[in-house]
Amino acid sequence: MNFDYNPKLLAEYGLNLTLEDYRQNATKTVVVGMSGGVDSSVTALITKLQGYKVIGLFMKNWDETNPDGTCSADQDYQDVIKVCEKLDMPYYSVNFVKEYWDGVFEEFLADYRKGFTPNPDILCNREIKFKVFYNRARLLGADYLATGHYCQLDHARLAKAVDQNKDQTYFLYAVNKDVFKHVLFPIGHLPKPKVRELAEKFDLATKAKKDSTGICFIGERNFKAFLSQYIDSQKGNFVDLNGKVLGKHDGVCFYTLGQRKGMGIGGPGEAWFVVAKNFSQNEVILAQGDDHPALYADGLTAVELNWLTDIPSGTFKCKAKVRYRQPEQPCTVTIEEGRAKVVFDHPQRAMTPRQSVVFYQDNLCLGGGIISEIAPNYYELGKGLPEVFSV
Repeated sequence: MNFDYNPKLLAEYGLNLTLEDYRQNATKTVVVGMSGGVDSSVTALITKLQGYKVIGLFMKNWDETNPDGTCSADQDYQDVIKVCEKLDMPYYSVNFVKEYWDGVFEEFLADYRKGFTPNPDILCNREIKFKVFYNRARLLGADYLATGHYCQLDHARLAKAVDQNKDQTYFLYAVNKDVFKHVLFPIGHLPKPKVRELAEKFDLATKAKKDSTGICFIGERNFKAFLSQYIDSQKGNFVDLNGKVLGKHDGVCFYTLGQRKGMGIGGPGEAWFVVAKNFSQNEVILAQGDDHPALYADGLTAVELNWLTDIPSGTFKCKAKVRYRQPEQPCTVTIEEGRAKVVFDHPQRAMTPRQSVVFYQDNLCLGGGIISEIAPNYYELGKGLPEVFSV
């Protein structure tokens, strides 16, 4: 396959590269984190087209066979081999199963045992992809680590992807900002259809492969059954806000705030939603209606803050989101003794302790933290929701 300087092809995919840039890139080595998916495959392709010396590196972080006796990690590695051989680049595999268990999964389980609903993808990026894996890439002589994340870098500052539907900055806020000086996000400027188009154009083995979902590196599975292998849960009661027993639950850890499905609670009126969890009493508290005041609050407190820009102080305005798919919400942030107190302009639904709040200023991701406390909800305050608000 020909990877000579091709300015027309590069420009077609938003890469304006001079011949001098191309020649300069040829002196640099890029290790590409290869997952066996289309995004990392096209990441490797683009770095090759830009003239870099490219090495593919696959990491195995979870060791478990599927019910049919196969291992999905082994299948993914076979796809990595096919892509790397197609692109005429060397490839290696590294095993970080122990590091993933110690650095991510144990903390994930500890939070669940306490009744929280953590986000392992954020921890995985901080502890594995951009720490252990990044360090291995640097040991291999890499000038840069490239990954298939949908985000961009603006002078080594984390910025949102062009494809807002795929933007992954939310999952990267906890990474040490100094790491980004040696990172590339080659597909962050492309919409997803263009990534697929490139994979088709170069006939990569992963061109039609479905995007993976589920827990970071663990993948798609019956979540309750999976967690039950590691957590001894205790059945208890679903109760309403007055303490009336509505039915039986399988364990507080299996439910998250705002959840509607999977509880088996019917009857007249609107659907039931999880509005609180009382871990000490082994109760899951429900209320009826998607817009029930118990689901909404104006503010939160965040700890374990990580800033990707200059560390802010005092009070400032920005936007924030408390879950991945949520549009950014205007808010006021006050930094006090290493904590961020956040007051939103509009009430927010189902904010959840031990999940993350991430802050934005225009296109830049400022950083974020772990939600430690939620302000009193509108039901506790005896308030109804404003007639017009943004969620």
